[in-house]
Amino acid sequence: MRVLGVAFRTQRDTAIVENDLTFIGFMGIIDPPRPEVKAAVATCKSAGIRPVMITGDHPLTALHIAKELGIADAQSRVLTGVELERLSSEELDANVGGVSVFARVSPEHKLRIVEALRRQGQIVAMTGDGVNDAPALKQADIGVAMGITGTDVSKEAADMVLRDDNFSTIVAAVEEGRVIYDNLRKFIKFSIGGNVGKITAMVGGVLAGITTPLLPLQLLWLNLLTDGLLGVGLGVEPAERNVMRRAPVPADAGIFSGGVGGHIVRTGIVIGAVGLGVGLYAYWAGNPGWQTMLFATLAFAQVWQALGIRTGNESLFRAGLFTNLPLLGLAVLVVVLQLAAIYLPWLQSFIGTTPLSGQDLLLTFVAGGLVFVAAEIEKVWVRWRLRRRRRRCRAWPSGAD
Repeated sequence: MRVLGVAFRTQRDTAIVENDLTFIGFMGIIDPPRPEVKAAVATCKSAGIRPVMITGDHPLTALHIAKELGIADAQSRVLTGVELERLSSEELDANVGGVSVFARVSPEHKLRIVEALRRQGQIVAMTGDGVNDAPALKQADIGVAMGITGTDVSKEAADMVLRDDNFSTIVAAVEEGRVIYDNLRKFIKFSIGGNVGKITAMVGGVLAGITTPLLPLQLLWLNLLTDGLLGVGLGVEPAERNVMRRAPVPADAGIFSGGVGGHIVRTGIVIGAVGLGVGLYAYWAGNPGWQTMLFATLAFAQVWQALGIRTGNESLFRAGLFTNLPLLGLAVLVVVLQLAAIYLPWLQSFIGTTPLSGQDLLLTFVAGGLVFVAAEIEKVWVRWRLRRRRRRCRAWPSGAD
């Protein structure tokens, strides 16, 4: 608690107002943290984010609240503004990584703390509301100003303004940002992987002796139908279960890092090989609908591809087929439109398709499903590698390089 001593006097002489007082007692004032902050701090830690408390309060008060919230533990130390003043930049760099509570600090100290953390390669988000907080907010990678209690100067210096002055809102913003980033990578994997598959089928068909594996309008149909509609569905994929239980993506990581590039190549080869395999099988068998079979197989393959990659490394059977109803509805729509392109006479003449028998249509749909099987096998392999890596980290001796 913040403790105030209360006293009074009856004389009104302002020149000696602080003399000859009669002491009444102590008043304890507590400003308790919001109930949701403790859970938000725990979420931060599981997401690889280290919360640091910087306050002007007494060290004991700051440490008590930090322990209550889970920011500090029994072994945590508090660094005060007076101690920070005595530290050189090199000494501060050596200590700032192990201190989670800074007490009795001024806004000028905030700037030194931010600079020290950034020198260590950390990505720093700093909150503040006062005029003197502006330099620290500007220096941080992400300056966060308070929308209710913050000054206009702090809001101008910040990158983000909290309308409700709630720490939990920052954590929610981090989660939403990770969801957007994940969905962007999923769309890239889906779109480029599908195009690699089409190129593979076209080039492979020419090398196999087929002059025109697909007509221009058929390729345009595939790009508009699969990439357009299914890509929209992937963009609204909800958060994965572990989105806030994994380390942040490094700031210098490219969009194709983390296995995205390899996944695109592997998936593209599978799509192209499956589509070309069905097309060549029908072509060599003298089936007049071989081109339509190749066309349909590529379309169905990308439907299966979208279902396979939408849940990240988690199996679709565990995440649930109905957790993204927009994508599921668009997948059904794509299948219906593809069937229309095969069986409606006016679309047949426009796109250049021929009607398929039930057996041929089933073959194209099942063959396209091999892409989904390949995606699920890849997830099993990735999860096995992650478990193996975690076991090796736990078994690694303490203090080893």
